[in-house]
Amino acid sequence: MNLTKKSYFLLLIDYFSAVLAWILFFYFRKTQIEFSSFILDQQFYLGIIIIPIFWILLYSLQGTYLQVKRLYRLRIINLSVFGTLLGSLSIFFILLLDDVIPSHHSYYKSLIALFSIHFLITIIPRYWYVAQLVKKIQLRKNGFKTILIGGNDKALQIYNEVEHLPISIGTEFIGYVHLKSSDTSLNEKLKCLGNIKDLSEIIKKNTVEDVIIAIESNEHEILSKLIATIQGKGIKIKIIPDMYDFLSGSLKLNNLFGALLLEIPSDEMSPWQNSIKRLIDILISSISILLLIPFYLIIAIIIKQNSKGPIFFLQERIGKNGIPFKIIKFRTMFVNAEKNGPQLSSTNDSRITPIGKFLRKTRIDEFPQFVNVLKGDMSLVGPRPERQFYIDQIVEKEPHYLQLTSVRPGITSWGQVKFGYAENVDEMIRRMKYDLLYLKNRSLSLDIKIMFYTIITILKAKGK
Repeated sequence: MNLTKKSYFLLLIDYFSAVLAWILFFYFRKTQIEFSSFILDQQFYLGIIIIPIFWILLYSLQGTYLQVKRLYRLRIINLSVFGTLLGSLSIFFILLLDDVIPSHHSYYKSLIALFSIHFLITIIPRYWYVAQLVKKIQLRKNGFKTILIGGNDKALQIYNEVEHLPISIGTEFIGYVHLKSSDTSLNEKLKCLGNIKDLSEIIKKNTVEDVIIAIESNEHEILSKLIATIQGKGIKIKIIPDMYDFLSGSLKLNNLFGALLLEIPSDEMSPWQNSIKRLIDILISSISILLLIPFYLIIAIIIKQNSKGPIFFLQERIGKNGIPFKIIKFRTMFVNAEKNGPQLSSTNDSRITPIGKFLRKTRIDEFPQFVNVLKGDMSLVGPRPERQFYIDQIVEKEPHYLQLTSVRPGITSWGQVKFGYAENVDEMIRRMKYDLLYLKNRSLSLDIKIMFYTIITILKAKGK
């Protein structure tokens, strides 16, 4: 989790609020529920250590600390209400239900007190802090680094309207990116950062947070490519309203900022699902590696006896956000299989060893990638990672492929289950459509479904 200073400050607020809330609740419970003296016993000290950590973990699952700068007052109230309710119920059933109490009515008093004390102690400093962040944004003392795509008259109009809003929406222009050299209307207002062909590098270099696309009606054909390039980088994309008719058939738009800009929502899973997905990755990979050690040894011996060369095959692939990593597989080809350059395998590929054909059909060659999952390079389920050599060729034909690099690649994927290994770039593009479908509909239930189908593929040895 990448946390900013604002995230850590809010985390500290929540931690000390949880400590204070537990002290007050403990006092209430001792004096009003158990009718005993307020004694700082072992139970009290254990609570002081464990309970605040529990609340921080719960808030992290909610995604509270991911983008603190984008929090607003209603959002922090909603997070606090639902977080406190879930946390209070968890603490009640795990820690308080076994308490010796005078009557069952005391249970209700205890639960209501726990919820009320924690909520009030937490929401006051939280709300104050978020209100200060919002105020700074509205007064233009803070904002989101924004680039404007397009340097024509329409882009200039958007710039002027945003800059003259009485209350800022958080847009902090750092420059513009032109579509063609004749786009010069913004030269006197903003710095030109370059051409859209260098958009990815410009975004990375300037740590861009927001992008506003302002293009003419006859330039809509490039909009899809622009969105594919930007989406998945944690950047908010906003467009001018007259593009709505063009996009309404394929993209869901929301978050209307007056009548000025429409925001294209991301395809991200909810923070709590992302956290659980990563936890499942770690647990299953750890257990699998331990249980499969004897199996790994047997496969290693067979590979060694079957052909000369190493047991494992390491190859550079492109992971999340375009970061390269070394993928680990059981070797299924003869040594120097790519001495003439990168080459995809085919059904009757002579470079594949006899045991390699079986390993590929059963997907056993992918098993060492549990190590990649533990390292954080990969996930159990996600689009299959490719080499940069082939990504460059795919993007020339289908720029939407770049969206797949917005998530961790997987050991298995919907494309791998439905299509299998690709033998050429065209097949990669056909398989990509399944992975894009997965990307637009990601959920824990879909991950479980894909893992189930993968197990069936392994057992039936029907992998392509």
